[in-house]
Amino acid sequence: MATIFGEACETNTPTADEAKLAQECIRRLAHLASLKGKKPFQLRIQSDDKSTETVSIPASAFLLLNNILKQMAQGNALRLIPVHAELTTQEAADILNVSRPFLIEQLEKNIIPFRKVGTHRRILFKDLMEYKEEMDRNRQKALDELAAQAQELDMGY
Repeated sequence: MATIFGEACETNTPTADEAKLAQECIRRLAHLASLKGKKPFQLRIQSDDKSTETVSIPASAFLLLNNILKQMAQGNALRLIPVHAELTTQEAADILNVSRPFLIEQLEKNIIPFRKVGTHRRILFKDLMEYKEEMDRNRQKALDELAAQAQELDMGY
């Protein structure tokens, strides 16, 4: 699941029609997405009442929009999370796809930094992603070691 999170913490799952529209947008914008320039993009937006507005957006925002459209085209739920955002333990557990009690255990062991607001724990998204990346690296290292052992033992893998 791609993650997008802001002031409204709701997850947006695209409908089949939205996924199809996102796929069409990707197709039509593909040649622009490959541009690596830092110049802003000019977008012309037309509403249902045929009024138009031209807006200038940073190239980095355009690339982010393109990535959002790719996720929508695949039917993935989206939530935008600023790097500096603080998450509840349930939000953090959901992002890691682990149980809340397991996450709290990691917090209490000081494996993931957190702060308390009253009795509630808050985790910076940045710290959560650092933990996730470290766990992913450890997991990949263990898989590589297992694959090497399987090769040494001629197990056919």
